[in-house]
Amino acid sequence: MRHIIQTMNAQPTSDGAGVNLYRSLGSSRLPDLDPFLLLDEFKSDQAQDYLAGFPPHPHRGFETVTYMLAGAMRHKDSQGNTGHLRAGSVQWMTAARGIIHEEMPEQEDGLMWGFQLWVNLPAKAKMEPPRYQDIPPSDIPEAALDNGGRIRVIAGESHGVSGAVQGIATAPLYVDIRLPKHSTLTHPVPSTHNALVYVFEGEATFGPTEERRTLQRGQLGVLSKGEDSLTIQTQDSEASLLLLAGQPLKEPIVKYGPFVMNTQEEIFQAIRDYQSGNLVG
Repeated sequence: MRHIIQTMNAQPTSDGAGVNLYRSLGSSRLPDLDPFLLLDEFKSDQAQDYLAGFPPHPHRGFETVTYMLAGAMRHKDSQGNTGHLRAGSVQWMTAARGIIHEEMPEQEDGLMWGFQLWVNLPAKAKMEPPRYQDIPPSDIPEAALDNGGRIRVIAGESHGVSGAVQGIATAPLYVDIRLPKHSTLTHPVPSTHNALVYVFEGEATFGPTEERRTLQRGQLGVLSKGEDSLTIQTQDSEASLLLLAGQPLKEPIVKYGPFVMNTQEEIFQAIRDYQSGNLVG
């Protein structure tokens, strides 16, 4: 049974053109958890916190995953693709060789709430053509639990339900779990994968009795390695949380802003390609 070995409070920061958000993975204290590179939560009903959005910016060498809980974003990129990210939808963008894209709010007021996850790519896939998986809310399958809870399965499998996102190199598990008060759930986690949990509403307790730890809203927990399941319990509070797991790549990581490669020279080449207009294609 897995248990929490490290906790992290999400830290306020800003990104894009000044979007206020909370970062739990990708900080100096927890720079990555192979293959995951970053986890941000953005949540505000104050327009000035998100209206500036994420103007055109490049990526190479990894994947960005946007999961919306509330609000709407309009996406477009350097290849002419466009998309509408609305409440409940997911975009899994494999930047690979390179893409220049933007995500701008499609609203001037109201609640904007969601997550962005960065997932590393293996060296052999970093220079492949980019691709998208845009999943509308109606296409994300759910598993209903006997205790009244439910699980949205974005990637991987849960309770016999296969996730909407397929064909990802790190074979990720990405599930949104909603549990009522006074409930218990034991969820499989591939024993080969690194894993974490992030609570975004309420609080929950994780792990077996002798190693149990409680996380509250805005806290991330890194899970122990090797075991193949995780027990989650709630007491007097409902809980909403993300459970993420991925096959570690065990490759060198060199990061520079929006570029994630395996060597410093590859980073220099990405910068040169971007400056010369050859990043994408």
